[in-house]
Amino acid sequence: MQLREQNQTDGGASRLPLLSARDLEVSFSLRGQKLNAIRRASLDLYEGETLAIVGESGSGKSVFTKCFVGMLDKNGSITHGSISYDGADLTALTEKQWLQIRGRKIAMVTQDPMTSLNPLKTVGRQIQESVELHQGLRGAAAKAETIRMLEAVGIPDPERRYKQYPHEFSGGMRQRVVIAIAVACKPQILICDEPTTALDVTIQAQILDLIRRLQKEQNMTIIYITHDLGVVANVADRVAVMYAGQVIEIGMANEVFFDPWHPYTWALLSALPQLGEKGEKLPAIDGTPPNLFNKIQGDAFAPRNKHALNIDFVEEPPMYEVTATHKVKTWLRDPRAPRVEQPHAIKLLETRSTASKGTDPNAYHPHLDPNRQPLIEVKNMQVTFGSGRKKFVAVDDVNFTIYKGETFALVGESGSGKTTIGRALVRINPITAGEVYLNGRKINGRISKEQDLKVIRSCQMIFQDPMASLNERAKVDYIVSEGLINHHLYKDERERREKVQKALEEVGLLPEFSSRFPHEFSGGQRQRIGIARALIMEPQFIVADEPISALDVSIRAQVLNLLNELKQKRGLTYMFIAHDLSVVRFISDRIAVIHKGRIVELAEAEELFLHPLHPYTQALLSAVPNPNPYLERTKKLLVYDPDEHDYSVDKPVWEEILPDHFIYGNQKELDDYRKRLGM
Repeated sequence: MQLREQNQTDGGASRLPLLSARDLEVSFSLRGQKLNAIRRASLDLYEGETLAIVGESGSGKSVFTKCFVGMLDKNGSITHGSISYDGADLTALTEKQWLQIRGRKIAMVTQDPMTSLNPLKTVGRQIQESVELHQGLRGAAAKAETIRMLEAVGIPDPERRYKQYPHEFSGGMRQRVVIAIAVACKPQILICDEPTTALDVTIQAQILDLIRRLQKEQNMTIIYITHDLGVVANVADRVAVMYAGQVIEIGMANEVFFDPWHPYTWALLSALPQLGEKGEKLPAIDGTPPNLFNKIQGDAFAPRNKHALNIDFVEEPPMYEVTATHKVKTWLRDPRAPRVEQPHAIKLLETRSTASKGTDPNAYHPHLDPNRQPLIEVKNMQVTFGSGRKKFVAVDDVNFTIYKGETFALVGESGSGKTTIGRALVRINPITAGEVYLNGRKINGRISKEQDLKVIRSCQMIFQDPMASLNERAKVDYIVSEGLINHHLYKDERERREKVQKALEEVGLLPEFSSRFPHEFSGGQRQRIGIARALIMEPQFIVADEPISALDVSIRAQVLNLLNELKQKRGLTYMFIAHDLSVVRFISDRIAVIHKGRIVELAEAEELFLHPLHPYTQALLSAVPNPNPYLERTKKLLVYDPDEHDYSVDKPVWEEILPDHFIYGNQKELDDYRKRLGM
């Protein structure tokens, strides 16, 4: 990999760029105001390379690259600068001229495959349209090429899949279809806008491998837009960091990861859970990005920068050269600037792998306390949907205990039954068989009204998508206090308002926010409203269902810190549902791994990472993105095959193989696991 980067370095310094954006400005006219989305941004793209563009939501990543394919919204326009490609300035093209470039020479894979596919047309027809338009094939030849493309992007049984509709495909398969449509054009440049954001780590790893293979086969140049630094470490030759509409640092992947110079890049890397210490706060970025409706004076990051100099608030820094391939826009590179040490997390990045991270041996874990008290007990839980022939067993024979004061994580791929279990614990989903106990009292099935009210107050849920779970027509004041109103848990209007204000303050929101609507908030703030809504009921137990999956790395750190603070302050117990094992490791005491409705392994967090026994757990861990480019690119990806288990005669059992380490397997497998542990 070092040789690959060295070649790229030499080439980048001497070759002419394939595409070159210079001093680009893009503004949008919104409600009579001008929003400066891109502010004099420059970028060079070289043939055959993979360039990753990273930054928080709203930093301008997508808007900047949409200029390369002529896909700006109607109210947006390029007001300054140029984009040179193939002897032409792309900023001066007409829509008719764009048709010769868009798709054919520069193609784009969008973030959400469901919104970019036509639900009324078969998948085969949609790919074939691209083949006919850009490859000039017709009839049987176009269909044959379409089936070849479906096979090329790893979709099994392509002849049958050709006739199916988007809703008949999983999220990962739909993303493959979108990639097939883009690659069918045989473009020179492929722009991938957050292509793996909503996918599980195992599917994400497969999509990244697929794009890398297609790039090699078709000699494409790729731009990745992402906020996941693990993805960047996996794919990027060079990395550009964007903030407030500008490229503020750009260099080779190893330069940006191991020797970054901009305080914003430091902050993004420091906020990674992989570099955090359990029990300690993650270094979150204080404040919010600037309002781009206003004119920005000085460095846009200065108000959030702990290392800001006086000049940062007055004058915008120039782009300084660190090496021939590494440039950064910060006054800290000025010879007159004081020397500032890079954060400790950057140094950790070089030495720490996801497999070697330890935890404080003196840290207190509730599940290790000999006097621990069970809060939630689940025995032989089964949840089914539908009936008769359409009966679907979503969760089967699940057993676990959650102790008071711990964070219990439930990890698995989409569709594995994680959310179904979480919803069953708070009585949203009824269970078909088994029992659920809260403080020793059974809470599933028919219970008294009084007991039902106790469960509602004691068990609350934070949902994955804050925008979908908040009533967009209601103000925050009503949203947060809805539980109080429904169950008459306040004396008078004054007490209700006081409780709302207290809950908002506890999650770091201002009391005046109570009069606003959900759409007036950022994603992180909306998630805080969801947390306040759960807290106001004064629960003992909270199910947090993927509460950070849709958030930027910096906002993610803030929400994780908040959840940990509230846990300590209120003595809360969490079930934390996730598919990102790096986050789970940082926040949880114990981890249960679930596959297709059945828990296959359960252990203390560090124990699970040090001694993963079940092949599915090993496959999940192998796919966890590592922010160290050297480790990420040399890791071995394991693929789990459920057919490798032979349970026809030797039936599986749920067994405690070590103290507090449970695993699902038959006698032969259990003997193999014991041998592996040296027992």
